[in-house]
Amino acid sequence: MKKNIAFICNHNSCRSQIAEYFGKKYLSDMYNVYSAGSQIKSEINKDAIRLIKELYNDDISLMQKPKTINYIPKPDIIISMGCYNGCPYVNEEFTADWQLDDPTGKSDDEFIKVINEIKEKVLNIKNNGI
Repeated sequence: MKKNIAFICNHNSCRSQIAEYFGKKYLSDMYNVYSAGSQIKSEINKDAIRLIKELYNDDISLMQKPKTINYIPKPDIIISMGCYNGCPYVNEEFTADWQLDDPTGKSDDEFIKVINEIKEKVLNIKNNGI
């Protein structure tokens, strides 16, 4: 039986959504992949949607939606996108904290740098485990 892995950040609109996208793309044979937040935005970050579409030709707004931790199955593995941005309360210890900068409102180059960091970290899970 596959374990549940959850990528967590405050609003579940940007970094955690990108991590969920790459997780489903590269880890779905190993894990049930989710993302969540403690407070959600009404939609996924428009720059995240646009850049994933430009870079990977996938529309994450059609595949995913913002959700709180209450709306996903209990995670076995919890990865924070960056606790120094304010950790959401999930009533569990984080398995890892990736400490990624929030690219919201930054240049495309900065945003793409964070997208690439997330992809690299997800691929590292695939190749080396947590």
